[in-house]
Amino acid sequence: MATSLLVPVLPAHALSFADLSNQDASSGLKAALDKGASAATSKLGVENGFLNNEKVKIQLPSILEQARPILKMTGKGAQLDELVVSMNRAAEAAVPMAKPLLLNAVKSMTLTDAKNILTGGETSVTEFFKEKTSAPLSQQFLPLVKGVTDKAGLSAKYNAVMGQAQKFGAVSEKEATVEGYVTQRALDGLFLMIAEEEKAIRQDPIGSGSKVIGKVFGLLK
Repeated sequence: MATSLLVPVLPAHALSFADLSNQDASSGLKAALDKGASAATSKLGVENGFLNNEKVKIQLPSILEQARPILKMTGKGAQLDELVVSMNRAAEAAVPMAKPLLLNAVKSMTLTDAKNILTGGETSVTEFFKEKTSAPLSQQFLPLVKGVTDKAGLSAKYNAVMGQAQKFGAVSEKEATVEGYVTQRALDGLFLMIAEEEKAIRQDPIGSGSKVIGKVFGLLK
């Protein structure tokens, strides 16, 4: 009988994996990755997917939030509210672009990736996606986000204010442009939702509705 290549690298407490074939382990992991990626993009990549979800809603950068009372007094309150809506709409428009890249990462999963996920912590699935997709996702999101926020007519004002603040070290480089800020927040929200899906799978593998996910992640409990 063939011995699973995963077994030698697993810690002693996980010897039950000896009964798990490489094919089952790979299939279970890929199914879980697919499920997490698909669920996260489906929840976020729709109207109000970001705006109505307080866990991922893109708020104003802290420097603008702190100045909100003063800006409201000068009649800029409505513009700030519009900016928040615009930023979240941009993120909602960008997230569907992530699904093909996430699923391609799943398809390219190596034996080493599988070992890292199986022997990693409770966020190892999310870390896998971050490592494989953060850079290309950022490149894809940025121009789309810029297009959406430019249409709102508020980008120039945001960038002028934050550009000045950056000169004094008050904001980071990523916050200096609205498209850079929204792109980073969109990625943060996406990976947060993937982490929530991963947590749900780990807590209740059988409840995932997939036999192979239940088989593999059931052994991790």
